[in-house]
Amino acid sequence: MSDKCTALITGASRGIGKAIAAEFAKNNYNLYLCCKSHVDSLTAYTAELSAEYGITAIAVACDVSDEADVSSLFDIIDKSPIGAPEVVINNVGIAWYGLLTDMSSDEWHQMIGTNLDSVFYICKKAVPYMIRNGHGKIINISSVWGQVGASCEVAYSTSKGGVNAFTKALAKEVAPSGIQVNAIACGVIDTEMNSSHLSEDELSELASEIPADRLGRPEEVAELALSITRSPSYLTGQIITIDGGWI
Repeated sequence: MSDKCTALITGASRGIGKAIAAEFAKNNYNLYLCCKSHVDSLTAYTAELSAEYGITAIAVACDVSDEADVSSLFDIIDKSPIGAPEVVINNVGIAWYGLLTDMSSDEWHQMIGTNLDSVFYICKKAVPYMIRNGHGKIINISSVWGQVGASCEVAYSTSKGGVNAFTKALAKEVAPSGIQVNAIACGVIDTEMNSSHLSEDELSELASEIPADRLGRPEEVAELALSITRSPSYLTGQIITIDGGWI
C-alpha cells in the first residue's frame, strides 16, 4: 500500500476538475480521476501527472450518473494498490441555459442525474471506507446559483441547491465518524462549460458585475479545495463561496 493520501475526483478531464487534479498531485496525492467522455486525454493527463510529481494517477471511464458504473468504479478501487480514497471531490457537472418551458424532460433528468444523483452514488460507496478508517473528507463542487437561483438556469440551480442541502445533511450524519463534508459554491469561473453557452461579450459583461473585476480561475478553486482538506476537523457542513464578491 502507498504511504501517500489518495483522492477521487470526478469530472477530472477538464476545467475545475483538471485543475484540482494538478493541485492535489503537486501536493503528493495519489489520484483516481474519472470522466465519461474524454477518456483518452484523461489517460494521457494521468501519465503526465504521475511522471511529473512521482504519484500514481489512475484514469477511469465512469458515468457517475449511473449507479452501476459507480459500482464498477469502486470494484476497481477495491483492487487498486493505492487504496480507497480519503478525499472525495464530487466535481462533475453540466449546464443548460434557457427557459424552463423549453427544457425537455430528458434534459431535466440528465441535469439532475449528472449534478446531483452522482453525488449520492459516489458518497454512498465512499462513506463506508471512511467510516472504517475513522476519517475522510468530502468536497462537493457547487455554485452560487444553488444558493440564490438564476433565471434561465432553473434546472442547474435546482441541482446545485440539492448538492448544498445534501452537503449539510450528510455532514451531520457522518460527523461522529470523523468525516468532514463541505461544498464550494463557485461564481463565474473561466471554464469551457461557461464559455460553451456564454459569448465573449456576455462573459465580459459578467466580469464587469463582479467586484474583483474578472472571472475566477479553475486553479483558484483547486487551491481552495486543497485548503479545505487541511482545515480543522470542526469545519464541516459548510457551503464556502468563491465568487470575487459577486453575490
